[in-house]
Amino acid sequence: MAKARRANAVVERESGDVAAFRDGLHGKRAGENAHLVLLGLRVVDTPALVERIHAGLAYAALERFQRNIALTMEQLAALIQINPRTLARRRSEGRLASDESDRLVRASRLFGKTLALFEGDAGAAREWLAAKAPALGGQTPLSAAQTETGAREVENLIGKLEHGVFP
Repeated sequence: MAKARRANAVVERESGDVAAFRDGLHGKRAGENAHLVLLGLRVVDTPALVERIHAGLAYAALERFQRNIALTMEQLAALIQINPRTLARRRSEGRLASDESDRLVRASRLFGKTLALFEGDAGAAREWLAAKAPALGGQTPLSAAQTETGAREVENLIGKLEHGVFP
């Protein structure tokens, strides 16, 4: 019971970012970098985003995304391929390395595309990401997305589903 309350509290805290993303979808204001809202970042153009990634995102962006996607920190670390000791060091430093930042942005883009697929329904998006997908060789989208190639496959699958092509 206490665990369910904690999970509900996490979902309530993230609702602001997810709601802002959903409003952008419904208002047709969503640009290609709309997913940055899920990291607590202002939506910027791609060249500015690349600069921010090179500089390294603040650790707070990782924490914000973790609340929005509702994964444990261990699950998120696996998704963006950061080992727990490095993650602890990044927390104390307050900043991610550029390659880690890039993988975090990739994860937010993927979650954003999944949210868009489910018309802003965060619960359905999270459920789909955690369910085994035959089109991904039986892997979950979260597991497949741990690599760039796998993330592209998940995005391709989302594109097919958006267009009514059921693999």
